[in-house]
Amino acid sequence: MRKRIAVIGGGVAGLAAAVRLRDRTPAGTEIIVYEQSGALGGKLRTGELAGVPVERGAESFLFGAPDGGESAAVSLARRLGLDGSLVHPAARPAALAIGGRLAPIPAGTLVGVPGDLSTLDGVALPASDADRDTGRPLIAPGEDVSVGELVRSRYGDQVVERLVDPMLGGVYAGRADGLSLRVTMPQLARTAETEHTLRDAVRAAQTQSKRVPGRPVFAAVEGGMSRLVASAASASGARISLGLPVRELTRTRDGWRLTLGPVPAPQTDDVDAVILAVPAKPAARLLADGAPEAAQAVGALEYASVALVAMALPPGAGLPDLSGFLVPPGEGTLVKAATFVNRKWPHLAGPDGPVIVRASLGRAGEEARLQPSDRTLFAQAHAELSKLVGSALPEPSGFWIQRWGGGLPQYAPGHSGRVAAARAGLPPGLALAGAAFDGVGIPVCVASGERAADDVCEYLEEL
Repeated sequence: MRKRIAVIGGGVAGLAAAVRLRDRTPAGTEIIVYEQSGALGGKLRTGELAGVPVERGAESFLFGAPDGGESAAVSLARRLGLDGSLVHPAARPAALAIGGRLAPIPAGTLVGVPGDLSTLDGVALPASDADRDTGRPLIAPGEDVSVGELVRSRYGDQVVERLVDPMLGGVYAGRADGLSLRVTMPQLARTAETEHTLRDAVRAAQTQSKRVPGRPVFAAVEGGMSRLVASAASASGARISLGLPVRELTRTRDGWRLTLGPVPAPQTDDVDAVILAVPAKPAARLLADGAPEAAQAVGALEYASVALVAMALPPGAGLPDLSGFLVPPGEGTLVKAATFVNRKWPHLAGPDGPVIVRASLGRAGEEARLQPSDRTLFAQAHAELSKLVGSALPEPSGFWIQRWGGGLPQYAPGHSGRVAAARAGLPPGLALAGAAFDGVGIPVCVASGERAADDVCEYLEEL
């Protein structure tokens, strides 16, 4: 009998799951991707400004994996025939905006955590002799702490606030004191179980991360991330359902029943297996009947809201010779990061083209600061960027604001254990995928979707 599989959520994790399902299931298997919004891609969305493609969400992904191979995102791009369209950033440095100056980001850190304190060069003053060998590992096997708790205890406050916070803020929009070491820095968590000093734990983690000489660190898709989304949807051969939310998920004798659409006029669909690739709150709601304990564990995850502003400055607008900069929370600005798009991505550069600047606004707990109108947010970002780069930026020919309300998960310590318990309590034929469970970043989400597809395939093969 032909099998039917539902993927609930049309972000990159759900689409990666759908592609893997197509590759692994017999011909004739029906795959349906349900996305309640009007478009696929989730946080991958390519916009346009002054004729230049500018990402409204994630702009790049890691090229390599910690084991020295290609990241899951690169492997997916190759599977989709996009390997010839991968582009890489220029070898331009980024900076930290500290006390009215743009200081080079110290080399050799692991997400801002230094393995050599002598490289900090005045950016941050480490605590005196705090990282002593006490004769025991930094954390116990399986223990999870916040990044801030570990780094503050060993290096002091300034290293956290001037280095680690802006690095984590650029990725998660969160603060080091609230983010899980095991989720945000898994390699450091592993080495901290055996090393007695943070310096040695960082160095051990860096040694274990295999770098291929000459390989770029990051990649993007020429033409924009929306090409990756469209190619994945096409390759999956899935039936795409847009704008029809899944409201309920009910276990049946032969599989699962999905209740769809508005309450006054519901629709139903029966499938053999389900992959949930949606944020934590909707996932918890759909799990409430069939897996209440999993729903409780999943629903505890909090999110941060952010906004992106992109502006097209006149050709030749003067900017520092950088790819961009990060801003520590202590500077008090709404802007937490900025990218000089044409400088960072050579394929978008042109002598007579506009100068594109993209800034990220807002951190966890700052939702109220993002409430003003688009025009007000732009004016504040433009003024703050002028101050941060040290000269008044010209007025742009155009700009846009992209708001991501509740867009970035905040992984509190213990997150991995809660997710493992949730997955262990799921009924057969139901799998979880996506940033809510396994971490942010395109490679992590792709790998998460593919693992969920593998789990579903193994379940169906046993029927």
